[in-house]
Amino acid sequence: MANAPERKCPVETTFDVIGGKWKGVILYHLMSGTKRFGELRKIYPQVTHHMLTLQLRDLEREGIIERRTYNQVPPKVEYSLTEFGKTLNPIISLMKEWGELYNERASRPPHSSDD
Repeated sequence: MANAPERKCPVETTFDVIGGKWKGVILYHLMSGTKRFGELRKIYPQVTHHMLTLQLRDLEREGIIERRTYNQVPPKVEYSLTEFGKTLNPIISLMKEWGELYNERASRPPHSSDD
């Protein structure tokens, strides 16, 4: 078929949706519940306002998170995982565990026999 979409590796698809420096971190913190924009900024102050906004918009567009806006002054915006987004919890949890294992391994002296 001339116009058939190219099939991607499923791992590539996953990285396309949740890859990048901040998306996994955002998802990890939303696993524990709804967060306001400012809360996410406090967790990782090194992420710029602009970059956090872009990452949240991408995740929202993909149906992974939902944005809820309250009509009040000052404006209140909350982010939470969608039901579909919650299907990523086991993946994000495993990434956390692997990161802990890696950090532990990296903190050992070189030439450790557990490699």
